[in-house]
Amino acid sequence: MGRGLIILLVLLGVLFFWGIGVRNGFATKKQNVEQAVSEVDNQYKRRYDLINKLVKTVQGSADFEKSTLTEVINARAKATSINLNAGDLTPEKMQQFEAAQAQLSGALSRLMAVAENYPQLRSTQAFSELQASIEGTENRIAVARRDYNGAVRDYNGSLVTFPNSLIAGFTGFQQMAYFQASETERQDPEVEFDFGNKERK
Repeated sequence: MGRGLIILLVLLGVLFFWGIGVRNGFATKKQNVEQAVSEVDNQYKRRYDLINKLVKTVQGSADFEKSTLTEVINARAKATSINLNAGDLTPEKMQQFEAAQAQLSGALSRLMAVAENYPQLRSTQAFSELQASIEGTENRIAVARRDYNGAVRDYNGSLVTFPNSLIAGFTGFQQMAYFQASETERQDPEVEFDFGNKERK
């Protein structure tokens, strides 16, 4: 076996194991994204449950505006029908998810605004606790989304740099979509939960 052939085989071996290392790095970063999106999903599910309890609490007020409740119920149903799937985090799917969440946030905001006209309802312990819990969940969602975007940035960045991009193409790893908050979503936490404070100032 000639010296040139030995050098060639060594180089091929180095490239092979380098490629495996890069591929494993992709897999690890992708797993981080999957864990992050799972946490986002958990927080949204918690939000759905709290909103459902809030609706039931508000329904106890016999004269509460039925159209507002119906809007929240329908928006919640639509939002829960669009799931975050780590294997399908395309920009199109993310846009559908974001649109449904924005619609639910808008409906919830209107419910909280209407609730300002029902001081007896707002003074109940159940309503106050749910309002605080939803606000806390909104904050957790914001943190979870930020962590997800960070994991996606790390993962996507590793795919596009040369020569990693060659390995990504061969092994089937594809970029994942980011969360892109709309103007409505950026404003919702203040609009939804600060009504009482604004009036009391």
